Amino acid sequence: MKKFFVLYMASEGDFKKAMADMPKMTPEEQKKSMDEWMDWMKAKGGVVDMGAPLGKTKRVTPSEITDMRNEIGGYSIVEAESHEEAAKKMQDSPHFKMMPGGWIEVMEVMPM
Repeated sequence: MKKFFVLYMASEGDFKKAMADMPKMTPEEQKKSMDEWMDWMKAKGGVVDMGAPLGKTKRVTPSEITDMRNEIGGYSIVEAESHEEAAKKMQDSPHFKMMPGGWIEVMEVMPM
């Protein structure tokens, strides 16, 4: 099995909207949303690391550290036989319900 790094992506506007909507959710709605993610990951199998949401980015060079914008909202690490299989596992991700304009990027983790 190969490992794949999965990035959950969306525009800055979509992220802002989702973050503004979260506090409006009841505890039951929050639990339902998390349960959808957990059930989906169990059904897909091969989840090595469920991952987590990601915060703001700093770009680091030898001479400076600067703030940077990106469209990455979170990550996971999954196992699959092929890159295509890993990508197909993502097509019905709850991410698309949470971020209707979002997308997912899947990259193979290369062996060292």
